[in-house]
Amino acid sequence: MPNFDTLLVEERGAHVRVVRMNRPDSANALNTQMGRDLISFFEDVALAPEAPRCIVLSGSGAKAFCAGGDLKERNNMSDQAWSAQHAIFERMARAIIACPAPIIGAVNGAAYGGGCEVAACCDFLYAADHARFALTEVTLGIMPGAGGTQNLPRAVGQRRALELILTGRPFGAEDALRWGFVNAVFPAGSLLDEALATADRIAANAPIATRQAKQSVVRGLQMSVADGLAFEIEAYNRMVPTEDRREGIAAFNEKRPPVFKGR
Repeated sequence: MPNFDTLLVEERGAHVRVVRMNRPDSANALNTQMGRDLISFFEDVALAPEAPRCIVLSGSGAKAFCAGGDLKERNNMSDQAWSAQHAIFERMARAIIACPAPIIGAVNGAAYGGGCEVAACCDFLYAADHARFALTEVTLGIMPGAGGTQNLPRAVGQRRALELILTGRPFGAEDALRWGFVNAVFPAGSLLDEALATADRIAANAPIATRQAKQSVVRGLQMSVADGLAFEIEAYNRMVPTEDRREGIAAFNEKRPPVFKGR
């Protein structure tokens, strides 16, 4: 497993990876290197579909998931340098969204600006009860540019998203839960365990099936229902000739847990 300057990657069993954004002295703020490291990790997963089967994305320490773009690094940046850096962040967001393996965001603290956008790129979110979220870009003379204007409305609806994006107003974990941005809220001490329990359950299922189901949901929501149904059956047909499909049925009939191999 490669080492990263700004990420800690931990194997949890054979098929689950915990990825922590690791700049705790800067509240895990997103700098250029972290953008490059996240691209590298998630694009490598896309190129090695045999593993992992599920990813938990979180932040180091107890205070921050990711505080957003590193404004110290950005201070006095030229327009050209700013645009070059932002191109990295744009590719980072696409790499996370396009990752074939399911991603659970474990939001362990502040997720502001780009950090909130990274969270929104995950497939679903669990949050610590002290977690705080905000898309603060308009207060800095910019706007969300790493998927925030697309992912937040899809999670909470257009009107709520516009209120949050145009005001830059922070919101807490309970509001995020009530609005549908996060799936569950847990005490900080149990957040990672809860995320890992769900990751283990996902990883125990047939990996081709979970990846195809994820792709069908994500892409289908961008289509008409008729086109989505057509896409769904194409995704379904990918599993018919697999060993895992035969193993799942055999295990059910033999009253034993299935052993899926991803083929």
